[in-house]
Amino acid sequence: MTGRIYLRAIVPIGAFFSLSLICGNMTYLYLGVAFIQMLKATTPVAVLLAGWALGTEKANPNTFFKVSFIVIGVIIASYGEIDFVLIGVLFQIGGIVFEALRLVMVQKLLSSAEFKMDPLVSLYYFAPLCAIMNFCVAAFFELPHITMVDFYRVGPMLFLVNACVAFALNVSVVFLIGRTSSLVMTLCGVLKDILLVLISVLFNKEPFTALQCFGYSIALAGLVYYKLGADTLKAKASDMGRGWADYGARHPAMRKVIVFLVMLGVAFVVLVGLAPSVGYDSQYLSSVVEKVH
Repeated sequence: MTGRIYLRAIVPIGAFFSLSLICGNMTYLYLGVAFIQMLKATTPVAVLLAGWALGTEKANPNTFFKVSFIVIGVIIASYGEIDFVLIGVLFQIGGIVFEALRLVMVQKLLSSAEFKMDPLVSLYYFAPLCAIMNFCVAAFFELPHITMVDFYRVGPMLFLVNACVAFALNVSVVFLIGRTSSLVMTLCGVLKDILLVLISVLFNKEPFTALQCFGYSIALAGLVYYKLGADTLKAKASDMGRGWADYGARHPAMRKVIVFLVMLGVAFVVLVGLAPSVGYDSQYLSSVVEKVH
């Protein structure tokens, strides 16, 4: 590792990494979670454009359409009450731009013929630089307001667990980018959001609206379309159509039962979507009872 390579390849990654973390965290002081998720949904498009600009991806309108389709689905699912604050939006836009540049530069560091660096070795070089920059910023803006009481209120064990999870996440990110691309990494984040929503609904009984279901369905369909492509999807749809027709010819009664159950399930989903939320909403029922009395 020469000083020239360090300045050209490592320092920008560490700087963009630090700036993306700072801007991303500052955003939560000004904007609501729903609006932040809507803005974050544009990250794959930013990564794609950054890849085109830096030469890691070939300009392809078809790819842009696929990614935009996924982004639109996430934006629809994240739609909620929007409390627009200019400084918060600027912080989030900055965080998205810095994160996109960082991911594309990491991909270039790991896969280009000029560098071809091992994922763990790259993390060894740019992670300390990011930590130093974050510490310098925190020393001026956060440390003067933090006491040991605050530290023990959160708990040393929670800090340790968070540090271990962050380390594992960064290791997995560089390995994923090294094996695939920065764009695939950001699209995996969309799948992560969908899985988090499903887990929250199943285990925490959190509300799940019809709009969220519609938006994430679009995003999931976009991910499948991005992975397989139009030709593969058409071939699979044709095979499924022939199989379904053959099954209907052999079992006509069972086919009618399946069609009826599917229609019943769709009707149930629509009715649930029109309801205030999924499951028992005590606050809504209490307000209805108060209005009646």
